[in-house]
Amino acid sequence: MQQHVHFISGLPRSGSTLLAGILRQNPRFYAAMSSPVAGLLNGALEQMGAGSEFYSFFDEAKRKRICQALFNAYYQEQADKEVVFDTGRIWTARLHQLAELFDDFKVVCCVRNPAWIMDSFEMIYRKNPFDYSRMFNAASRQTVYSRCEALINAGGTVGSAWTALKEAYYGEFSDRLLLVDYDLLTQHPARTIELVYQFIGEPVFTHDFDAVEYEHNEFDKALGVSGLHSVRKKVEFKPRRSILPPDLFAKYQDMDFWQDNAGTAANIIAAKKHSVTRDNHND
Repeated sequence: MQQHVHFISGLPRSGSTLLAGILRQNPRFYAAMSSPVAGLLNGALEQMGAGSEFYSFFDEAKRKRICQALFNAYYQEQADKEVVFDTGRIWTARLHQLAELFDDFKVVCCVRNPAWIMDSFEMIYRKNPFDYSRMFNAASRQTVYSRCEALINAGGTVGSAWTALKEAYYGEFSDRLLLVDYDLLTQHPARTIELVYQFIGEPVFTHDFDAVEYEHNEFDKALGVSGLHSVRKKVEFKPRRSILPPDLFAKYQDMDFWQDNAGTAANIIAAKKHSVTRDNHND
């Protein structure tokens, strides 16, 4: 059986766990939360790279075979699945590697207005008032301003994913991308998932959007952020007011670069640009 490999990537707090929870209802599919595969490949390449004393033992063909073997070994238990989705935010900065490893891969990128991403992280932080997570250090967790700054910098959880996605969006493999807006996924799940199936070239499956189940409590507890990867059973949009100060919300709300589709071949499922407010979002 030929197994098709695709990827889920994009921005954090933008529906990637929800999307995996939906797709895994299809018995032909395997999908889950972020996996360690990208990190394993990167670590192996570091050991085989020019900075390693063993560099002379490896040529390009051997490095490629080892990366492929790592991926195959990790998903050996899913050999019965016809389609495997590996989830990882760094994949959008590794498209040049994926293009060498897989013939016809696609990357579904979950996106969301960055102001609401920051708001969502702040909501999670405040829901765990006596658990100081590893997401922040002693200095960065002091106020909402320092927490947002830590998240959005180039090495932060949001900033690193945002720059990786931007790299892919304007890169030579942008046609492999499908950007899926979180609002549309929660407001119109059936039509959005139908378009995902169309993009990856698979027959449509009838999903139950009232019974989506996925969580990874062990991972979240180890990180000190309970509920980070839990999804509600019913896919729905619930408006609420942002808890960010207005100046912070304004600072991040225009970072949704995918609203401009000039200079890219990426496919996009997103509403047209409109005024983003602090009173109309979902989490």
